[in-house]
Amino acid sequence: MFKRATPLPQTPLFSELPVRTITCGTANTRIAVHVHGEIADDVPPVICLPGYVRNMSDFAALPPAINRLPDTSLCFVLVDLPGRGRSSRPGRTIEYSTLTDAQCVLDVMAALDIPRAVFAGEGHGGQVAMVISARRPLAVAGTILIDSGPVTDPRSLVRTRNNFRHLTALKSAPAAHAALRKILSTDYPGESEAQLDAFAQRLYAEDARGRLQPLFDARLIGQLEKFEFDDVLAAQWPLFDTLAHAPLMIVRSHLTDQVRRATFDEMVRRRPDAATLVISDQGSPALFEDPQEHEAIAAFLRDVCRAGDALS
Repeated sequence: MFKRATPLPQTPLFSELPVRTITCGTANTRIAVHVHGEIADDVPPVICLPGYVRNMSDFAALPPAINRLPDTSLCFVLVDLPGRGRSSRPGRTIEYSTLTDAQCVLDVMAALDIPRAVFAGEGHGGQVAMVISARRPLAVAGTILIDSGPVTDPRSLVRTRNNFRHLTALKSAPAAHAALRKILSTDYPGESEAQLDAFAQRLYAEDARGRLQPLFDARLIGQLEKFEFDDVLAAQWPLFDTLAHAPLMIVRSHLTDQVRRATFDEMVRRRPDAATLVISDQGSPALFEDPQEHEAIAAFLRDVCRAGDALS
């Protein structure tokens, strides 16, 4: 007899992002994909890859904001990586890894007949884009690294783990919501409680008993057990350098704890041709609510698409 799969937690934000599922890899992981616009043969789409425990809702507002600008009509492909959002959880014997996530994205590209794309990766998603570039350079038309680099600040990993432990230990809904607002207010100071509650819906859903349920596999947190605040992680600069063949934009949120300022500065030094954007008064993930941010990203994407036209 087959065991019925446990329903994945849902958030109201998902209703605005209809998805199709694509089966990837030897583990038959079902990947949730939302396509905004039409995939064209002559213009590479933008594939958006969220952070370590994040999902596609972090990118939901970006495609319409970009495409409202003059001379901009791009296709965006929003992806939930394995174990996040509406993508299925791999078997318990399979460990999450950047390498596996990258292969799943390549499988999604093959299923959608996308030979080349611009990758917009936040945090872990940017590292997935680097692995894709190392494995298949011609698949990368350009990259936007958002609070992402060749090394993750261990403080962000420990904070993610500790916040999860704290939230899931709380027994009452009011206490959990208050704690989540306090956590989010450090990344988004000055935001209203209503706005913080909206941000919380991107990562947690409330079950029938009023308790918070993560929109990701808790095993992702288990893989963070080995990290401590004072760890010094080795930077994978050769992996970053695989992006050298294509245009690059480097985005850093002023309050992020995912990438240290020194790492950002070194990336800019190594890629003086890269477009840069610093977002003030925000942590990770970046909200991309400012029209000037939309215009900066759109300008980069227009240049990438024109370069792609010249090569085709």
